[in-house]
Amino acid sequence: MRLAGKVAFISGGARGMGATEAKLFANEGAAVAIGDVLEEAGKRTEAEINQSGGQALFVSLDVTSEQSWLDAIGATVAKFGRLDILVNNAGVSAHGMIEFTTEADWDRVMDVNSKGPFLGTKAAIPEMRKSGGGSIINISSQLGLVGTEMSSPQYQSSKGAIRLLTKTTALQYAPDGIRCNSVHPGPVNTDMTADSRGNPENLGKMVGRIPMGRYGEPVEIANGVLYLASDESGFVTGSELVLDGGWTAQ
Repeated sequence: MRLAGKVAFISGGARGMGATEAKLFANEGAAVAIGDVLEEAGKRTEAEINQSGGQALFVSLDVTSEQSWLDAIGATVAKFGRLDILVNNAGVSAHGMIEFTTEADWDRVMDVNSKGPFLGTKAAIPEMRKSGGGSIINISSQLGLVGTEMSSPQYQSSKGAIRLLTKTTALQYAPDGIRCNSVHPGPVNTDMTADSRGNPENLGKMVGRIPMGRYGEPVEIANGVLYLASDESGFVTGSELVLDGGWTAQ
């Protein structure tokens, strides 16, 4: 098993890519803590993992609150004894032009998508140091690397910010054995993209940007996250793993 003996924390792990990551990690031997505001979905994912023979814990988490992060990481360590892996997966999307974007619109997305990973990283580092090192994986986007008129200024800015937070973290904490990398998925079949996929015109535009001609599947992203969480990527830090069907190759 690729994560045997390790403890992972996944924000936004109640459903979608986060739940897929949690189940995959558990199958590979990790004890997994799922942090989310979606209590019902989170407890359902927790139960599915435990009933299949894995180890999972759901904890309520507001990623925009430092105290919530401290409580969630504390509960994880109290239950499983250590922390080795953090996946900053929680995120929200948005669409719109700059001139029609309100300050509240900007703050909501930036708080979840950028402030959240910062607070999670800050809370996790002391526990990873106690464990002798660890791996932090920040879920960004292909739109953290390139722009598009089809998204929003706050979403793309938030995902770009994660990319540079990743590099700073990698450089500052390499001496502690803590690695940090970012993952940049293209469009994926999740609840977050359901509305846009339900619009035939928008779906056509999005698929038209993807050389492989389709949306990605959550497990295709989770497999990349698993690689960065495992010791197989022991010499990888400060890097971007792009899983976008060729979007950014153009």
